[in-house]
Amino acid sequence: MTDSSVAAFPAASGSSARTRVWDLPTRLFHWALAAAVIGMIGTGLSDAMEWHFRLGYAVLALLLFRLLWGFVGGRWSRFAAFVYGPGSMAAYLRGRAPPDHLAGHTPLGALSVFAVLAILALQVATGLMADDEISASGPLTRFVSGELVSLATGWHKAQGKWIVIALVSLHLLAVLFYVLVKRHRLVRPMVTGDKLVSAENGQVAPSRDDAASRWLALVLFALCAGVAYWVSSLRV
Repeated sequence: MTDSSVAAFPAASGSSARTRVWDLPTRLFHWALAAAVIGMIGTGLSDAMEWHFRLGYAVLALLLFRLLWGFVGGRWSRFAAFVYGPGSMAAYLRGRAPPDHLAGHTPLGALSVFAVLAILALQVATGLMADDEISASGPLTRFVSGELVSLATGWHKAQGKWIVIALVSLHLLAVLFYVLVKRHRLVRPMVTGDKLVSAENGQVAPSRDDAASRWLALVLFALCAGVAYWVSSLRV
């Protein structure tokens, strides 16, 4: 894979440029989170609670990393690159979005990203405080009131679980729609990092994806994993 603080170069068509949009840490985060969430859903439905907890701690570490990477990551991974106002959303829905709003997360895609991250954060937080009063309790239950434990448990096992399943299903259906119906390549850029973007209105700036940024991501993730491990150690 090319080192790519570089990577915007003309495509053969002449009307598009192949640009490094998704840096390696973002791609690894995406696929690791997808695997962990699917595993967390499966273990939750099958009552494999030890693995459910382990995967929950993994999701916690990944979410903490994504929060930090949203401020210091590559150009298109930063939250500032995909926080859109109502005007931008309206322009996108009318098909008049500028190239910068189509390179990374689109305005509609950004809403999906924030919704998924928010509901996963809530689901992890409630899981840490949940107690089924049989065999499984979260590591934070002894630090909060019984009323809060009851509320967290109810949400985590009922509404939260089904909202996560619904959002994951909706995400998969949206990807299939864009790939099969609109013929947009969504999966390949999240594997290779590079995306064909319109060059009609000027070159779209690539994301930084060099060795220094990857080492920074590794250090940040190690810190986030350490926090998740510390939280897990509070479990009695």
